[in-house]
Amino acid sequence: MLLIKNATVYTMENDVLENTDILVENSLIKEVGQNIQASADEIIDASGMVVLPGFVDAHSHIGGFTANMVDQDVNEMTKNITPEVESIYAIDYSSEYFDYALKHGTTCSAIAPGSGNVIGGYVCAVKSYGKSMEDMVIKNPVALKMALGGNPKGVYGKKGKSPMTRMAIAQIIREYLNSVKDYMKKKEEAQGDMSKMPPYDQGLENGIPVIKKELPIKMHCTMMDMMTIIRIAKEFDVNFTIDHAWGASDYYDEISESGVTGVIFGPIGVSKFPGECGKIDIYSLIELDKRGVPCAIMTDGPILKAEMMMVQAGEVVRYGGDVERVLRMLTINPAEMLGIDDRVGSIKPGKDADIVIFKGTPALDTRASVKYTIINGEVVYKA
Repeated sequence: MLLIKNATVYTMENDVLENTDILVENSLIKEVGQNIQASADEIIDASGMVVLPGFVDAHSHIGGFTANMVDQDVNEMTKNITPEVESIYAIDYSSEYFDYALKHGTTCSAIAPGSGNVIGGYVCAVKSYGKSMEDMVIKNPVALKMALGGNPKGVYGKKGKSPMTRMAIAQIIREYLNSVKDYMKKKEEAQGDMSKMPPYDQGLENGIPVIKKELPIKMHCTMMDMMTIIRIAKEFDVNFTIDHAWGASDYYDEISESGVTGVIFGPIGVSKFPGECGKIDIYSLIELDKRGVPCAIMTDGPILKAEMMMVQAGEVVRYGGDVERVLRMLTINPAEMLGIDDRVGSIKPGKDADIVIFKGTPALDTRASVKYTIINGEVVYKA
């Protein structure tokens, strides 16, 4: 057993509890309350400290990209769509970036294929600590990665291949989704008769949960392409997240009326590129949140390192965001978008004991720092 005593606890269950204890048993949160009495193996006095659920980075490539971006093992850029591949097979679980994440409060990351292809493949959610990839995975898959705009254009256009334009990208996505629907129809019409079944196609199989709204499209999308994904999602009645979302402030009405699963903003503080990447308006999360749009913050790691989760959240607060609402963008909101909120994202009995203890309040106090990171009830980092 592990007992955390006397902390200020942001549960992300709409409560901020003062002088509160958390009892952990068998990797799970057992009890949250005051003056908990238990014979714990380890007791942490968190007086004057702030406790949060571990941060959930909703869009990352750590373990799949090297720091210099030379080795991109989650970017299968051999054809413009690769829906059949899965990021889980490319993640180096021993990557130093997972250790770095622990030191800065990120206990879970959605590891996505890169954005070189229009359709990149399946995304998985993994913890920042474990003895193997099987030990670290929370859920696989959590989304199907797709990309609009400059990345796939830049990869294939310079080769004289499709997509060279935004027109082609939109059509490639539409053709794929129509092919999935046609494949599903043929399977249904076969009624189990193998002689009538269409040839097995893993890429089309991976699109079926999208059409059934069991998985969202995780769409790399910036200001010039937001209406494209909104139109496509409406046409095919699918769920989607807008990832990166630079320029979202130009589309408040359209985004808030689209039924979007979530807006995952970031990274900021990187080189400012012209055109589609030129409007870094992280303040847009304040207005989108007020309108009921689920919002999250990401690093796009290793583009930004894990400490930038707090820095970017601090920017939203600096623009006027409510601290508790912004902390939700690091915890329960991304967990809900990824469909893993039954296990992580808030401090609640029965959930995984993925907990971070801070000196100072992250997003509010620029001096806030991680003192303990706990995953599955085990202290895996201590400052």
